[in-house]
Amino acid sequence: MKHVILGNGPAGVIAAETLRKNAPADDIVLVGDEVEMPYSRMALPNLIAGEISESSTQLRRDKDYFARQRIQQITGRAVHISSRTRTIKMEDGGILSFDKLLIATGSRPRVPTIPGIDFPGVHACWTLDDARQIMQLARPRSRVVVIGAGFIGCLVMEALASRGVDLTIIEKRDRMMAGALSKGAGDMVQRWCERKGIKVHTSTRVVAIGSNTLQQVGSPRIVRLSSGVQLQADLVVYCTGSTPNIDFLKGSGIKFVQGVVVDAAMQTNMPGIYAAGDCAETFDEACGRSVIAGVQPNAADQAYCAALNMSDKHAVQRGLRQIDVFDTMGLISSSFGHWQGIRGGQWVEVADETHFRYMRLEFSRDILIGCNVVGITEHANILRGLIQHQVRLGEWKDRLLQDPTLLKQAYAECVQEQFVDQASVFHTPYGSPAEPASQSV
Repeated sequence: MKHVILGNGPAGVIAAETLRKNAPADDIVLVGDEVEMPYSRMALPNLIAGEISESSTQLRRDKDYFARQRIQQITGRAVHISSRTRTIKMEDGGILSFDKLLIATGSRPRVPTIPGIDFPGVHACWTLDDARQIMQLARPRSRVVVIGAGFIGCLVMEALASRGVDLTIIEKRDRMMAGALSKGAGDMVQRWCERKGIKVHTSTRVVAIGSNTLQQVGSPRIVRLSSGVQLQADLVVYCTGSTPNIDFLKGSGIKFVQGVVVDAAMQTNMPGIYAAGDCAETFDEACGRSVIAGVQPNAADQAYCAALNMSDKHAVQRGLRQIDVFDTMGLISSSFGHWQGIRGGQWVEVADETHFRYMRLEFSRDILIGCNVVGITEHANILRGLIQHQVRLGEWKDRLLQDPTLLKQAYAECVQEQFVDQASVFHTPYGSPAEPASQSV
């Protein structure tokens, strides 16, 4: 049996290791599109900040590791997959055959449509080579503009700030981390960053990047904003989202929408072909729709599940982990459940602007369904527990609407009452059919 894994990031490496453990006699080919040893993109901000060395970004530091595991490494890029002939056409014209295939090609940075985005000194922060070029230009007191203040943008912001640069953040939405935080929470994070000396422009777009001289290389950039402001920059870094690396699937018969559509076993619509990580689109029962859960813990779980099925171990993926806790320049914020709320739901919001403490709770009837919290860490487990287990709060809901600080008392009373109810013989469902044996990831 020959297994081919497209992508040598965390998902690809974990899948290869899992296959080797569970299918010791099979052939395993691990394909990456960079000449580097397999490494973690999530470690790049730590590298830029000077907290780790390049070798510390590597997923497995022993150069002979994959050879000893009998995992063949190939550098190349797939351009087409034939599910009929079970072959992969590579960019260099080569052909790879497979019996079973895992698509773990991850994603690529979304390049904003801004004139001048391809100038020298303008970079994404996506590859190890990107990080090297950013470190060369991000010297103390150099002027740096970061486009995008989402999760990745804030990680890059903090890494650059630690290098002593003069930093400006541009975000087109009305707040920082708008994909995870409410307006009140995002505004508080912004004020915190500004207190740290970072200039933040929200509800603002970069409309053009130019040069103040005819010389393209080595000259400062001019960053023009939709507000009319012009900034000089020695370095521009864009963190404006990502898109799955799946263009090569066109014409393959493998179903994809946003990402590669998979079932609970991480298998595509084509038998023996699987997907995992940032390129996989899976159904999330918690939110009732298909999502791409592009965080490394999910990639690891999905790869493990896919590899078990590729080795005929029958595993299923249950639920997804959402990124829900952020550390922005030392200020902890969290986002659980349906933090945006739902139509017809109730909510309560409290803020201590002086001490950077904020909480917003979202309810559906008497169930807490989501929250945003900034600067408050003592209620994290309580909030997660109430939301995940859909605890019925009864009269405590109205009390929390009046005083959200009563969370601990509400949790102790309502959770105990619910667990007692569920343990009752009158509550236990009878006659449920036995499920087939399988491993849950």
